[in-house]
Amino acid sequence: MQTTDKLSCNILTDLLVAHGVREAVISPGSRNAPLIVALTRNGALRCHTVIDERSAAFIALGMSVQSGAPVAVVCTSGTALLNYAPAVAEAFYRRVPLVVISADRPEEWIDQDDSQTIWQQDALAPYVKRSCDISARIDFPNGPWWTNRIINDALLEATSGRRGPVHINVRLDNPLNSFSEHTPGTARVIDELSTRSELPVAEARALGSRLASPRRIMVIAGFNAPDEKLNRALAKMAGLPNVVVLTETLANLHSPRFISRIDSTLCRMTAEEKERLRPDVVITLGGALVSRFIKEWLRGLGGLEHWHVGVSHTTIDCFRHLSLRVSLNPAIFMSQLASAMQPHRSPSDYALEWHGIYNRAIAIHDRYVASSPWSDLKALAYIFARIPRGWNLHLSNGTPVRYAQLMDCSRIHRSDCNRGVSGIDGCTSTALGASAVYNGTTLLISGDMSFQYDISALSSTLLSPRFKAIVMLNGGGGIFRFIGSTSGLPELERYFAVGTRLPLRGLAEAWGCAYFEARSEETLAGSFRQFAEVNDCPAILGIVTDPELTAATLRQYFI
Repeated sequence: MQTTDKLSCNILTDLLVAHGVREAVISPGSRNAPLIVALTRNGALRCHTVIDERSAAFIALGMSVQSGAPVAVVCTSGTALLNYAPAVAEAFYRRVPLVVISADRPEEWIDQDDSQTIWQQDALAPYVKRSCDISARIDFPNGPWWTNRIINDALLEATSGRRGPVHINVRLDNPLNSFSEHTPGTARVIDELSTRSELPVAEARALGSRLASPRRIMVIAGFNAPDEKLNRALAKMAGLPNVVVLTETLANLHSPRFISRIDSTLCRMTAEEKERLRPDVVITLGGALVSRFIKEWLRGLGGLEHWHVGVSHTTIDCFRHLSLRVSLNPAIFMSQLASAMQPHRSPSDYALEWHGIYNRAIAIHDRYVASSPWSDLKALAYIFARIPRGWNLHLSNGTPVRYAQLMDCSRIHRSDCNRGVSGIDGCTSTALGASAVYNGTTLLISGDMSFQYDISALSSTLLSPRFKAIVMLNGGGGIFRFIGSTSGLPELERYFAVGTRLPLRGLAEAWGCAYFEARSEETLAGSFRQFAEVNDCPAILGIVTDPELTAATLRQYFI
């Protein structure tokens, strides 16, 4: 096969395929031309072109989140690489195996006033598991062997242990458009055999006995990919009378035995109930929690024992009570623990009392939503109850992900949000990337500020009828009207909730999307039905609400 004559690019492409990469998101450039030639001519990779590097990296992130496989993202030299930083940071804290590949100039030309030259090696160092810098010249003894070894090492690092992003910086010298013959798949592949570690039976039984009634056990699940084994294990634990399992929307765990609306439940508890139902042991798993209510409550308790389960790069002590760090796969550990706890079924009303308060909270929620005025809460309650089964849900940061915590999400196939870093940047691109590798429909629910921030995503050729977006047109910055740090400031309207100039209908039509709009509860029913039924082009539904009334309705909800 005729391809680039840059051996480093051909070795890299062979190894990407060998290590499970099937999707590559490429941004056009000159210095990365040999990389693009090697990748696109290989034949085993699906290559997608996205001009905006920031959007490209989030699209690759979404592909990897959805597929579970590593995805490559490729840019040219200079500041192009720096545009990847937000998505790479998100991938690091979300444990996503993003493979960042940047083209670079030979080292002797850096800082010599040559165009597109900056110090690229280690530019992403705090947010990648490993960085490697490949020389422009590898035609020396051991050069190809060394290049092969460090690329294998980086790709193994992305997918082993605590998965995460890696950065491969490839220096390329002129000429960039020379060709030679290369047989795909000839690069040496280094594999890794890893064991599925689990606890010895005796140790698991000892831990199970430590959690026996009358001790009150609370399990809290943060963001996580759907995991049926973990779901079964937690449902088994939740069947014990002294165990309560709290799950966030993004945990993708569903059972009638779980308490899935943490904020709604906690805000309805009296001080006496919180004291009576305080846990003795809290076990956390998954990623960062959305709920500030649970974090503030548990941080303020004394004498609490906290176990955190999961392979992590550091000690996670979010509640300031950590006593045990369990560096095991949560599905494996919780399955063992659930079995070890089964013999310990001493009488306890702990779970029963929690579920009584949970049911009371749901009833209050339903009454409040029914009587509330037209607002984001009213509109989203209607939508969440009608999201078709099989649709995947992506939520932007700001208020959409917080509203989701108040809703019944048991019917939703899968829920995701960029909660590794919790930034508003890239939410649309991430959802778009996920839609490109999911055969069903991907629905994004976004605030107007988040949607405007990532508007270049709509220009991508990946936009397809499988992608739908609901945009809350509440004047922009709705979160700032709600949170205590900004809602009372006289600068609120001018510097925080600044509003948006988002011509959503025009943008939708310009990029070939069907557009629908709702300005009242009455118009939402028809608009949502038409929006859901469109299947020959992407669709966007704009929901217009009053910003002040929306903020007041949400604040009143928690009183």
